[in-house]
Amino acid sequence: MKVPRTELDNRLNRFRARMDKTQPGWDLAGITGKIPLYYFTGTMQDGLLLIPQDGDAVFWVRQSYERAAGESLFPEIRKMRSYRDIAAGTRPLPSAIYLETDLVTVSQLRRMQKHLPFTEVRSVDEQVSAVRAVKSRYELSLMEHAGKIHRRVLEDQVPGMLTEGIDEIAFYSDLYSRMMKEGHQGIIRFGGFNEMVLGEIGFGTSTICPVCVDTPGGVAGMHPSVPQMGNPERKLRNGDLVVVDIGCGYKGYQTDKTQSYMFKKPIPHHAIEAHFRCVDIQDELASMLKPGAVPSEIYRTIMAGLEPAFLENFMGFGERRVKFLGHGIGLWIDETPVIAEGFDEPLEEGMVIALEPKKGIPAIGLVGIENTFAVTPRGGRSLTGKSRGLVEVY
Repeated sequence: MKVPRTELDNRLNRFRARMDKTQPGWDLAGITGKIPLYYFTGTMQDGLLLIPQDGDAVFWVRQSYERAAGESLFPEIRKMRSYRDIAAGTRPLPSAIYLETDLVTVSQLRRMQKHLPFTEVRSVDEQVSAVRAVKSRYELSLMEHAGKIHRRVLEDQVPGMLTEGIDEIAFYSDLYSRMMKEGHQGIIRFGGFNEMVLGEIGFGTSTICPVCVDTPGGVAGMHPSVPQMGNPERKLRNGDLVVVDIGCGYKGYQTDKTQSYMFKKPIPHHAIEAHFRCVDIQDELASMLKPGAVPSEIYRTIMAGLEPAFLENFMGFGERRVKFLGHGIGLWIDETPVIAEGFDEPLEEGMVIALEPKKGIPAIGLVGIENTFAVTPRGGRSLTGKSRGLVEVY
């Protein structure tokens, strides 16, 4: 159950090396986000991890110190009641500290500054993301396990779960139960403060309904107060396109996969053609996922090869089109690197990227595919299966 000490040491060493490279002269970084804390310490307990440029990193834990000490192999864990204890037990702090500005709240920052005498906050988000982007053999093994669950359920089991008249919520519930029995951790996590049970699951045009997250697809949801999971009034009918776009997590690490199904009869031919064009795009993208390749150049190459007619409703529907073709994944569903403009650092072996070329089809729904790939010298290696999707269900 415990993250190995060698993993924790390696992550801290790589973080310091990244900071030395990008922020020369840095003195101290602080980590507060639950997922970054787990990454560096092996526990998600409430506290503050202080990482000096030199010297020992210390994880100060407020709640629960006992659990942190019991489940983490991090070498220096200390108990605190408030940040006052850190001030009393730490050498004088520098005037500037590097924090996760995407995650630390204003109230949390004020509590820190009440007792810790720093006056300037600088961002450490990019450095943490860059270190997390390259997965170790240990991390890849967990993602491979998640990918096997994903493939087994979506490719082998879902076709037998689709029955005429079932509603979106009932199918969502059945699928969640099946995923849990197969080993899914029960929750998927996104950057910031977002979590979800599974993902976007819908029938027909529900799959191109607008949503509040940056995704090519959508879902109508239960109600404006719960705009996800599905609608109990939307029942499966002959000829419907069923789209399952979900994450699968195992011991924290996640894969992302989209599989679609034609229920009882095929969808129109032009929609089928668009789907398999997306599959071909995925395969071309995967062939480019090699160390040294630049994500922004991959994006431009693929987009330049698509004709204007196909680009209509590609990676979304109507005006709601995302500007990426794939995204990094790990402890969060949405990590770096992203296959998009602006991501100019070359890929490295060990990075893991979910590729998801998709296209909205009026009156039908979302076609396309998504699988999770590890970057290797021979191109992307799928962790979530090799099905071309659009399975016929009779």
